[in-house]
Amino acid sequence: MESHAIRLVGPHEVCLMLGGVCRQRLNQLAAKPGFPPPLTILEMGRVWLAPEVEAWIAAHSHPRAARNRPT
Repeated sequence: MESHAIRLVGPHEVCLMLGGVCRQRLNQLAAKPGFPPPLTILEMGRVWLAPEVEAWIAAHSHPRAARNRPT
């Protein structure tokens, strides 16, 4: 059976996906054109679709981010 689970990430997870950047850097990147918009904004903060963030990272990957990305 195929799983159709939606993978969501919050700011903490996105910071880790970006190689451990701080929340301030995430805010700078998220303000740039082309960064995926959040799916929604909850009381706890923004929530993104994980595949959209992963695709953005793949298209904008820098050697430092790839080196620091958790395995």
